[in-house]
Amino acid sequence: MANKLTITIDIDVLDAATDLSEQEMQAMELAKQAAADAYAPYSNFLVGAALVMEDGTMFKGSNQENAAYPSGLCAERTALFALSANYPKAKIKLLAVTARRRNEEEFLPAMPCGACRQVMAEYEFKQKEPLPVLLQAADGKYYRFNSVAGLLPFQFTSDHL
Repeated sequence: MANKLTITIDIDVLDAATDLSEQEMQAMELAKQAAADAYAPYSNFLVGAALVMEDGTMFKGSNQENAAYPSGLCAERTALFALSANYPKAKIKLLAVTARRRNEEEFLPAMPCGACRQVMAEYEFKQKEPLPVLLQAADGKYYRFNSVAGLLPFQFTSDHL
């Protein structure tokens, strides 16, 4: 007989930018600036990510494509890897992500891919505290997750090795 497991995901759905904290607004604005810097000549899908460190310093990343598609890298991972390479002990207090199509003003829902979710989970595991994630949603809304676990409930960590 199979048992059923129910998972509850804790997510705040914010109706407008006015519902964001000042720091969240700044992070989302930096993510939008990062999206403008994305190198996405093939997909024309511009993604930006912003990290807020424990001391309030912000760090950004954007998607970087390549003609050999698997060689590109998503905005979330460029930001996380660059931050870790430059500040290996930095604690991340927030990750904000946004996206839009080239030549369009409107920002679109920005949902991290599976690889990004796993990398985000690794950084949450590494810093031993929740990593809140703020995502652009449709119609000017935002999704706020208090932890990467809400985006990836069955994480693979070093505990599984």
